[in-house]
Amino acid sequence: MLRGLALPVDPNVLIGLNPADDAAVVRLLPELALVFTTDFFTPLVDDPRTFGRIAAANALSDVYAMGGRPLVALNIMAFPTKMLGLEVMGAVLAGGADIAREAGISIAGGHSVEDAEPKYGLAVIGTVHPDRVWRKGGARPGDALVLTKALGTGVLATALKRGKITEDGIPMQAAIASMVTLNAAAARMVMDLGVEVHAATDVTGYGLVGHLGEMLRASEGVSARLSAAALPVLPGALELAAEGVLAGGTRANRSYAQDWFRVVEGVNEACSWIACDAQTSGGLLVACPPAQAAVLVSALRATGAPAAVIGEVIEQPGAMITLDR
Repeated sequence: MLRGLALPVDPNVLIGLNPADDAAVVRLLPELALVFTTDFFTPLVDDPRTFGRIAAANALSDVYAMGGRPLVALNIMAFPTKMLGLEVMGAVLAGGADIAREAGISIAGGHSVEDAEPKYGLAVIGTVHPDRVWRKGGARPGDALVLTKALGTGVLATALKRGKITEDGIPMQAAIASMVTLNAAAARMVMDLGVEVHAATDVTGYGLVGHLGEMLRASEGVSARLSAAALPVLPGALELAAEGVLAGGTRANRSYAQDWFRVVEGVNEACSWIACDAQTSGGLLVACPPAQAAVLVSALRATGAPAAVIGEVIEQPGAMITLDR
């Protein structure tokens, strides 16, 4: 769709659509650039304030995935006020404000329209040093792959919609806790430890396999090998995936990756689906030297994060992903 669209070219746009990344980066000064992103979606949960918190955390994630620090945000809201009322709309906005306070930023306004289905998110501006931007491309053979959050939010949200679990049960509460957790602390840990980030992204709607595939295609002559046993998974997600409780986006992710995602014989089929599970507000995926990855994972786990080294980058053209035991 975008291939035939003529877009303005500004030399100060360091990252735009060629190649695309998690957010746009625009240089203002030799040592200062803006990171700009937006994201919004329909509710995953019934509680409006929780929905607002999840959507806001998800929208902020791309700034952290670029190595940036958020500065300010604007609300994006589509809402059926006549059907759900202004009180519910206010609760969604309150959830977004909760996350903004946690991130240390202001929500300085926004825009709303009347719509038949609720939608909420943020447009976010942050800052980053032009020479310290984390990009999707740049993974090197031998790099370890670190994932900072557990997988399975797509499976659990689908199970909730189908009435297989409840919003106040342990599996969904674990998923909610993960989705409202900002990637700020993980990104700060990477910086504080001086980790040499060769490539980075966050794991959202395209799933682990989809976003890792983007990382590999943006790099040169590399593929990846993942360990099914090393994947951090939210409680109950594997069992539900084994029952076929899968989001439409997850099935689409698996279908899209069929030519470059290989599952070794003997790997639990549920694990292969979890690797493709469409995430909301997922963790950071970082490619870095193995020794530094081990230090990073140890430090993150000490804070209670379910971080793990989930695989490695290998020297092999084609951007193939192999899920081994």
